[in-house]
Amino acid sequence: MRKFILITIIIAAFGGLAYTLSYLYKKNEQKPVVYSTEQAFKTTIINKTVATGSIVPRKEIEIKPQVSGIIEKLYVEAGDVIEKGQLIAKIKIIPNMVNLRNAESRVDRAKIALEDTKLDYDRQKKLFDDGVIAEADFQKFTVAKNRSDEELQSANDNLELIKEGVIKSAGTASNTLIKSTVNGMVLDVPVKEGNSVIESNTFNAGTTISVVADMSSMVFEGKIDESEVGKLKIGMALVLSVGAIENQKFDAKLEYISPKGIEEAGAIQFEIKADVKLKDSTFIRAGYSANGDIVLGKREDVLAIREGLLQFASDSVYVEVETGEQEFDKVIVETGLSDGINIEILSGIDANTLIKGAVMVEGELASESTEKTKKKLRKNKH
Repeated sequence: MRKFILITIIIAAFGGLAYTLSYLYKKNEQKPVVYSTEQAFKTTIINKTVATGSIVPRKEIEIKPQVSGIIEKLYVEAGDVIEKGQLIAKIKIIPNMVNLRNAESRVDRAKIALEDTKLDYDRQKKLFDDGVIAEADFQKFTVAKNRSDEELQSANDNLELIKEGVIKSAGTASNTLIKSTVNGMVLDVPVKEGNSVIESNTFNAGTTISVVADMSSMVFEGKIDESEVGKLKIGMALVLSVGAIENQKFDAKLEYISPKGIEEAGAIQFEIKADVKLKDSTFIRAGYSANGDIVLGKREDVLAIREGLLQFASDSVYVEVETGEQEFDKVIVETGLSDGINIEILSGIDANTLIKGAVMVEGELASESTEKTKKKLRKNKH
């Protein structure tokens, strides 16, 4: 009995040892690396660059006053459509006291001078009528009287202009009435009734009373990186995506490329402008942000592969193609246009060629297996 138990124990020990060794061998045995394969396919490849910017009116005019004063009345507000010559605002003149006093003094001096020359004129006219003096001598006094009349009129006009901002003899013309100089839409009225405004002159840009723009002609103003600007040409087509208008695209045509770049955030940017083709059914407001897709190259129905399948050695570009079961050889390929994801294949392989792809893990791509593992870890944490 004891022999039987001893033999049983020995057999069990050897069996356990054999199982352990077998398990450790299988565990340490390296699994063969299996690669997925892909094939080339027909597709359309579009190489494009994106310019960011905004859509603005081609013509945007700031209306400024020709006299300083206070806004007495506003006749328009933002959003109004107005015509050239339409009244925008009326300004009340607040005269400068020094200028006003000088103007009044000039009027008084002109009156005194006129009275003096008129007395001389009357005396000389009586002598001329009596035949005492010649006409040539009398003409001097006539000219002096006319000059005095003109000086008084000019002094009165100047005083009236300083006090009221308008000369009655000028008819309907008035510097106090601010009128639009163009047809368009009022985009902004930055002043209110009662605000003081400064006239536009040589030394001052003046206060903007309103901004008027032609909303029927819009341009896209954007910026593009220096690495892409060399590929652009005047006349290229753009497709605009407006952030505020979903599910709509607008066509545009490139009409300007800045000859000088501007440094922004460490990169050189070049300004571009494109004429926007508006749609009757959609109103575009000034200042809408937009992205412009500029097509640099397009290939339709060409043979292509994923760009990630390409490998590089020195100046050569190649892919690894399957020649047997999980056996691959290098094949040089000639590439064409790329959109950053897919790339055109000009020669080297065809649509039936099996190309070495990513590593497979238990029948799945390594990237997919890694993603599933991450999801499990996140789930276990929760």
